[in-house]
Amino acid sequence: MVYGYIRVSTDKQTTENQRFEINNYCAENNIKVDKWIDETISGKEDFEKRKLGRLFKKLKNNDTIICSELSRLSRAMFSMLSALDICEKSNVEVIAVKERFALKKDEMSRYFAPIAAIVSEMERKRGSQRTKEALARMKAEGIKLGRPLGSKSKNKKLSGKEQEIEMLISEKISLRKIAKKLNVDKKTLRRFMLECKICVKSL
Repeated sequence: MVYGYIRVSTDKQTTENQRFEINNYCAENNIKVDKWIDETISGKEDFEKRKLGRLFKKLKNNDTIICSELSRLSRAMFSMLSALDICEKSNVEVIAVKERFALKKDEMSRYFAPIAAIVSEMERKRGSQRTKEALARMKAEGIKLGRPLGSKSKNKKLSGKEQEIEMLISEKISLRKIAKKLNVDKKTLRRFMLECKICVKSL
């Protein structure tokens, strides 16, 4: 079986670019994807809690997983390496299109994997730190974060949580997880964000 694996961090990110890259690779190499695995979840989440983890449990000898890049498997260094180790021990091929990575076919890929894992985690942490620094600077400059002063939210349960929501969005936490954390329905969260003009670019 050949599995095409696609992961995005939020439900406002498109999966089409990843699917396009995988399809192009398959066309060039005469490969047919038997099943697509799509999920919307942060790359920080342990793969065992994701669809990817469930896929690992049913993989068979000589199966193949194709993704657009290794960071789709995980943004956490040890998690990515653990995922690749599971595939190697199960004799499963892992192909990452952008990096031209092939776990079984290319011996050099074994040496490249730890580097890719370190870079992926560093990029995630750097992005999160930049966001926190930007929010701290805006606060110090007196810039009001969240909904405009004097505006009223119909979603009183979320009133006062604008900055927390912005922070979670900036860290690429999915709306589903944010809603769960704040104990509201995802539709309620989305309405609140639109009403208060929070993270318009993310919507």
